[in-house]
Amino acid sequence: MEKTYDKITIEDLEVFANHGVFPEENVLGQKFLISATLYTDTRRAGLTDDLAASIHYGEISSFIDRYLKEHTFKLLECAAESLARELLLQTPGLHKIQLQIKKPWAPIKLPLKTVGVEIERGWHTAYIALGSNMGDREKHLNSALKALDLIEGCSVRKVSRFLETPPYGVTDQDDFLNACLELRTLLPPEELLNELNRIELSESRERIVHWGPRTLDLDIIFYDDLVWESDSLCIPHVEMHKRKFVLEPLSEIAPYKRHPVYGKTVWEMYQELTD
Repeated sequence: MEKTYDKITIEDLEVFANHGVFPEENVLGQKFLISATLYTDTRRAGLTDDLAASIHYGEISSFIDRYLKEHTFKLLECAAESLARELLLQTPGLHKIQLQIKKPWAPIKLPLKTVGVEIERGWHTAYIALGSNMGDREKHLNSALKALDLIEGCSVRKVSRFLETPPYGVTDQDDFLNACLELRTLLPPEELLNELNRIELSESRERIVHWGPRTLDLDIIFYDDLVWESDSLCIPHVEMHKRKFVLEPLSEIAPYKRHPVYGKTVWEMYQELTD
């Protein structure tokens, strides 16, 4: 079940800025109306009456005004995406944001009140499995950890021990070094997968034999409590409950994380597989 948060709201903040597809919009400027719902935990502020324990809506409003005046975007979609990302990166305690940008004076030569874009963006928790059985295995895993931490909007929060494990599937190959990590990320699943593939390639990963030897293997095991499938990705990982080399390190950092389909914790699945 997804955790629920309290909300702080800002409605129709007026900002005069230079955004739009047409050159005159970028030069002359126009009024925009910004509304934001900030998802946070107001419990401590409610008990202490201390502004420092909450999110200062005045400071957020000033940031929105300054950011939209200092940057120019052709599309409201791009303005909303960029502003939401910066607010999430720079505001402690902000877990999710609903952001709406409206344009009252849209140049379409038809009567209308406003046009606008509304998006929802937030932080997510992903669990990633790491493996290597070629070359300097420990170096490959440590390089992956550093590379993930360098991605904007990604932060490695926990890392298991590096465990030596026998190969899975194709057994005629060297033993693996495996681990799991907890990642806090702003990236949606497919974009996160693209980054993992990029990091694998940077460590000379080649996909020649299925379940064959590799310098680095990075798999998304969980992404929040999402149950989702595409042509390139299945979440939760379809084989994770059968793999001791995933469950053992994952049980070190998230033993009580519950599988959103099977309803069992990581520790329970690990014990069943071990037994």
